Amino acid sequence: MTPDALFVFGLLAVAVILFASDRLRPDIVALLIILALILGDILPVNQAVAGFGDPLVLLIAGLFVVGEGLVRTGVAYQVGVWLTRLAGASESRLLILLMLAVAGLGAFMSSTGVVAIFIPVVLGITARLGISPGRLMMPMAFAALFSGLLTLIATPPNLVVNEALRNAGLQPFGFFSITPIGLLALALGVVYMWVIGSRLLPVHPPKTGTAGR
Repeated sequence: MTPDALFVFGLLAVAVILFASDRLRPDIVALLIILALILGDILPVNQAVAGFGDPLVLLIAGLFVVGEGLVRTGVAYQVGVWLTRLAGASESRLLILLMLAVAGLGAFMSSTGVVAIFIPVVLGITARLGISPGRLMMPMAFAALFSGLLTLIATPPNLVVNEALRNAGLQPFGFFSITPIGLLALALGVVYMWVIGSRLLPVHPPKTGTAGR
């Protein structure tokens, strides 16, 4: 194994340790790795920073801007308010509507951002109903994952695969090409969480008292 290969593998190991330790922000770690590749004479400067000008990277960045716009304008929050009013006190109806709302929003914005928006909404609803937050948190997480199958822009890997097909001279995906598969997966996921998954999740909220009392 060449010294350059050993250097790259060592750099990869350092990156994994830094990502896992959470001592530095992920973006800072990524920039440090790029800098190390340049200083180690592994990549020239133009190749090391080429990704910042890639149209796919700019598109993904734009999607985050759109998602943040939905948050700042209150659109996403209003969806949560509407969901609460429509579901009422029915846990089953709430579970289904929550998964559909999270998946629907996640199809056009960051699923992580959608989950962050709905966490306080879900916590308030579960406190009002007197049930464990996990009964809605886990279905919400699964719905966020299913949202990545609904549109081409729902998750960055879809765009990466689509760009790879385009670069290879093959027919790229359309915006809704994967939607039928995503809708089927989402429907199966909703049914599973409603019929089976809800029976496996804790019913009562955790006790807040300390053990010594």
